[in-house]
Amino acid sequence: MNYALVTGASRGIGRAAALRLARSGYGILVNYVSNEEKARETAALIEAGGGKACLLPFDVADPAAVSAAIQGWQESHPDDFIEVLVNNAGVRRDSLLIWMEPDDWHKVLSTTLDGFYNVTRAVLQPMLLKKSGRIINVASLSGLKGLPGQTNYSAAKGGLIAATKALAQEVARKKVTVNAIAPGFVRTDMVEGLDEATLKKDIPMQRFGEPEEVASLIAFLASPDAAYITGECISINGGLYS
Repeated sequence: MNYALVTGASRGIGRAAALRLARSGYGILVNYVSNEEKARETAALIEAGGGKACLLPFDVADPAAVSAAIQGWQESHPDDFIEVLVNNAGVRRDSLLIWMEPDDWHKVLSTTLDGFYNVTRAVLQPMLLKKSGRIINVASLSGLKGLPGQTNYSAAKGGLIAATKALAQEVARKKVTVNAIAPGFVRTDMVEGLDEATLKKDIPMQRFGEPEEVASLIAFLASPDAAYITGECISINGGLYS
């Protein structure tokens, strides 16, 4: 069976992507770092819809944990293949740079950039050998435009977009595509504390996006219809920035 590994799949965009890819016929590896209860909810929702889900807990920023978890799963599932990787795990620790603590800088960059490296490297070789694979990186409007109070987050997501473009050129001949998506304001717990009523006035569509809308874009990029799209960063932000 072909699987999709979705990091940070216990909530928000990650959960929506896991559910949508399950409807496309993939078994889903539900990654989470600490919230087992919510991860089990994601798996239960997948299975209730007739899909197959496995929990795969690890911290994407911990290379040893990533390697042990993915290698262990591969060894116990020799006939299965991780064909799709959605690098979705991320954290926000917003602050003006002058007041930003070192841990807040390193935690955000490590989760996004080290996480991308650790997880992608762990699943890439089988994709190249099979000449089939989709890597989809969840970036952000912040990585394209830069947002005040998010120097760490903008640096992380901007780096992820650059890495997407570079890796896409390395693996294209092996029929592995690598793309990024850059959501704007999407109604998840990642935007908790933001003033939605004020912010949506600046969005041409006058609303925040829904996780399911982002998940549909992810599912398209994972599909055979997107086989000739690689190295792209696709914005999904209601017209806020292009």
